[in-house]
Amino acid sequence: MKGVQGRTHTGRLRLMLGFWLLVLLALVARAVDLHVLQQEFLAEQGRERNLRVEPLAAHRGVIRDRQGKPLAVSTPVTSLWADPRAVLEAPEQWARLRNHPVFDRDELASAVRGREDREFVYLERHLPPDEADKVLEHNVPGIHALTEYRRYYPAGEVASHVVGMTNIDEQGQEGVELAFNDILKGEPGRKKVVRDLHGRVIRDLEVMEPADPGTDLNLSIDLRIQYLAYRELLSAVQEHQAASGSAVVLDATTGEVLAMANHPSYNPNQRARQKPAARRNRAATDLFEPGSTIKPLTVAAALQNNLVTPRTTIDTSPGHIRVGGKTIRDHRNYGRLEVSDVLTKSSNVGATRLALRMDEHRLPRFFGRFGLGEDTGLDFPGESQGVLPWRTQWRDIEQATLSYGYGLSMTVLQLARAYAVLAHEGKRIPLTLRKREAAPDGQQVLDPDVANQMVTMLRSVVSREGTARRAMVAGYEVAGKTGTVHKVTDNGYADDRYIALFAGMAPAEDPRYVTVVLVDDPRGEDYFGGLVAAPAFARIMEGVLRTLEVAPRDPAGTWAGGDEKGGAT
Repeated sequence: MKGVQGRTHTGRLRLMLGFWLLVLLALVARAVDLHVLQQEFLAEQGRERNLRVEPLAAHRGVIRDRQGKPLAVSTPVTSLWADPRAVLEAPEQWARLRNHPVFDRDELASAVRGREDREFVYLERHLPPDEADKVLEHNVPGIHALTEYRRYYPAGEVASHVVGMTNIDEQGQEGVELAFNDILKGEPGRKKVVRDLHGRVIRDLEVMEPADPGTDLNLSIDLRIQYLAYRELLSAVQEHQAASGSAVVLDATTGEVLAMANHPSYNPNQRARQKPAARRNRAATDLFEPGSTIKPLTVAAALQNNLVTPRTTIDTSPGHIRVGGKTIRDHRNYGRLEVSDVLTKSSNVGATRLALRMDEHRLPRFFGRFGLGEDTGLDFPGESQGVLPWRTQWRDIEQATLSYGYGLSMTVLQLARAYAVLAHEGKRIPLTLRKREAAPDGQQVLDPDVANQMVTMLRSVVSREGTARRAMVAGYEVAGKTGTVHKVTDNGYADDRYIALFAGMAPAEDPRYVTVVLVDDPRGEDYFGGLVAAPAFARIMEGVLRTLEVAPRDPAGTWAGGDEKGGAT
């Protein structure tokens, strides 16, 4: 029995040894298969699990003012995203984000549940890198980071209507950001990276397609003047309890827009607090009837057509005139006025008599030569063309109202362009928001002698005898015109609601800079253009001339306006 048992034991031992030997041979064979025969296949599988192709962010072009000061820049930020399937496979890991101050587990659950069919879901956009790291350091499976760029606007609300803003994806939405989006935007590239088991990038392997950054843009805007215009406009709107206001400053020689300000304004850095109405660039979009600020063009038309000279006498007695069943009135009876005094006193009757001396189509055609009824060519989003009526037959009353600024409409930008023609010896220069190295030739639309005569006449408006004594600037000669326009309401022209205007240029002996100020619906004690808009113009123009180092004609001169009240219009 013992012999039989011994042989049985030996057989079992041999069987076990044979079995383990077969297992060992199988393991060796498998190892050889994996490490030799399938090495390339397995390596490829590993690369597929750890290699990723990711977008390479391209920063948007910088927007600068004419002095090189930044108006819009892109700064790197970190956005968190998730692969919902990877996150949902490890719900026990969510506890790491319990009550997290940046991104907690409840927000994570809400973001990924029901999105199992997606591979990419944003969790949080545009975080400072240090805040994003506070989430990533918890190593929650499926949560990853992506470098993006966020737009920042150093000038805030001061230049927002010019510069505009982008959306969260850095696509232009307003202003220059929208108008020049194709130039400013960059083209993202692609890169190959290696991620660890937690999805973190541990190595950049290669750039497959380099990012193409956007092109920088140098604007014609001078940030110093932009700040000045915005500050004085805001002060005027608040002082006179107005609904809104706009101001534009042009270089009449080059056609460059040096400043364009509006109130209300908005801060493009704070999207959540913005009101849609505040984003409107009123200087380029809102239409108004120009009132008496159009009278210089009426006088220029009469001079250009040799109907009068500056010394021609116009009888405005008895202070009103009946045209087509309507009565047109002056502030008072000015009697007999020379043509130049029609502007100094802002006589509606005088402007009417000049218009009625012309062929019925001559005045509207003449206005059209100044760009009225056309956009300014800035390609600014939402810019209005204005309204310059064209009729086959004009009634006398229509000619009359057109002569003193009713029955047509324009923007502040268009009014500034029209005055730039007078300032630049009758040449119409295309406007631009981009810095110009040289002035374009422009188009001669008014005889240079007539343009110079108009500037001389407009100097008399800004005097003790004119309606714009408060537009005077210490040490400098100024030329310009006031306007006080009745607002249009649902019931027609309102008797107690106005738009206050002033359009002018300086230095008057060789005008180069044109400024227009509009204050909409002043509800304080004063509402005349000479009392509301003219003082704001004076402060802005004084700042422009000092900033641009225009030498004063009379360095010891003082502002002659004092506390006197301005004229009626």
